Amino acid sequence: SFLSSGCGSVLNEKGEVEMDAIIMDGKNLDSGAVSAVKCVANPIKLARLVMEKTKHMLLTETGAHLFAQAMGIPETPGDKLITKRSLERWKKNLEADSNPEEFQKDLGTVGAVAIDSEGNVACATSTGGLSNKLVGRVGDTACIGSGGYADNSSGATSTTGHGESIMKVVLARLVLYHMEQGMSPELAADTALDYMKTRVGGLGGVIVVSNSGEWAARFSTKQMSWATVKEDQLHYGIYAGERHTKSVDEALASERKDF
Repeated sequence: SFLSSGCGSVLNEKGEVEMDAIIMDGKNLDSGAVSAVKCVANPIKLARLVMEKTKHMLLTETGAHLFAQAMGIPETPGDKLITKRSLERWKKNLEADSNPEEFQKDLGTVGAVAIDSEGNVACATSTGGLSNKLVGRVGDTACIGSGGYADNSSGATSTTGHGESIMKVVLARLVLYHMEQGMSPELAADTALDYMKTRVGGLGGVIVVSNSGEWAARFSTKQMSWATVKEDQLHYGIYAGERHTKSVDEALASERKDF
């Protein structure tokens, strides 16, 4: 998965948190998504409820908020979702000579792909979007085929990067298309990312797992934090070409020691 955030989100032009999320089940192609949601700590949980409890696939803003209330999801005050770092970036982007595009490089999406012992695949993606975005802006994350896609016949993928570029090429589905044509997950991801870069000038990243358990984490940006667990081994990295490996037990022991 991408490892770039745990709590908090970037802010829109009014200094508010608006989040998008999607989840998809590769077994039956069921999916749920929410967009422009506020006051929800974990929009991915709300997206899963959309998938499991409604006949719809995407709920937005007020409708998503009403649905969250109906499902008993506790409301989190907006200021609880704002970190000091995000607030400072938002203020800096308001300055007359600022260029918000310059500060998108270190922003992130949280994504995951998985395969179980029976070969079922799934994906999940969640984001706060672009810093200082227009109120109501929805990027790729909530859009099936762009922010994520899962199909047991090929695999599952989750994306991150410049949302408008990702939507133009339907990046998540494009990766799986290349895999359906016989490419490995790594080559499929690289081919799709290269097309997005050359065709529309967009940068991004992809995590993908095939229906046979092969995986890849590829990106055209300078860095993307990622990690995967397979057969009790943890693999992780941030920069291009970087890959560290340790046992899951060792990683868990290190985590306990830190806390």
